[in-house]
Amino acid sequence: MTEMAKETHFGPVLFIPGENRGRYPNCHSIYIEGDKVLIDPASDRERLIQLRKDPGIEAVWLTHWHEDHFMHLDLFDDIPLLISEQDAPPLSDLEIFMDAYGMGDNHAREYWRPVLEQAFHFKPRRPKHFLRVGDVIHLKSGTVEVIGTPGHTPGHVSFFFPGPEVLLLGDYDLTKFGPWYGDLNSSIRETINSVERLRKVPARIWLASHETGIFEEEPGTIWDEYLSVIAEREGKLIDLLKTPRTLEQIVAACIVYGRPREPKMFFELGERGHMKKHLEKLMKEGLVVKDGDYYITSQ
Repeated sequence: MTEMAKETHFGPVLFIPGENRGRYPNCHSIYIEGDKVLIDPASDRERLIQLRKDPGIEAVWLTHWHEDHFMHLDLFDDIPLLISEQDAPPLSDLEIFMDAYGMGDNHAREYWRPVLEQAFHFKPRRPKHFLRVGDVIHLKSGTVEVIGTPGHTPGHVSFFFPGPEVLLLGDYDLTKFGPWYGDLNSSIRETINSVERLRKVPARIWLASHETGIFEEEPGTIWDEYLSVIAEREGKLIDLLKTPRTLEQIVAACIVYGRPREPKMFFELGERGHMKKHLEKLMKEGLVVKDGDYYITSQ
């Protein structure tokens, strides 16, 4: 496992580290040499400008629709874009984008609109083609298998390069923060299933979108530690709900982020989205009930 990610070749697959170790609002990018394909253009703006000039970029692929994966997509307005069909709608319109995050509050939308347009260079885009689960894409440099990994987003995809045995995990990034499933259409169950699917792929190199980025040894227990965060969050929520709480009181407990952080609007969005997913799950399982505006454990 590489301590500090740096620009690294794995056959035709070039790993391009994102600024600040690929932490949000950046991610690591992948460039397929020979085929001039760029995956997730949100690493380093100056490096991507240079890459476009030489050796060039002929297609951009996205693992999913989140802003920290398309931040510099505006550099490639004239270049074909590929994304899964399920994840294409948020890119087509800023209002649809905010809907997909579950932003029903006008105050939240007023905060996010300029952030997305200015910091993330959001412009409406429609893909030239769709990335379809199960497809084997034949490139000059070799083949790429498109693996469906929903949960983080409905249409999140990962990529396996059989030649160099490289697996691009995307946002199943194996960080200590754990999985993100806080969007309107995210799924805890599908997130778990996708991680289990990825760990079965016969790879030799694992590339993730954030932080460590490069795993040159089988992640082993890191897979389990990553998934265990889901149960940890749920356990803390169950403990909290031994006393009746409203959704806003649950959000204020900072189960996901540990403490109040700034900008408040950003972190509360993530906190609320994740807690709503856990509440839905626990209510379906009969472990939590809702009485008016209050949630409480049923036991």
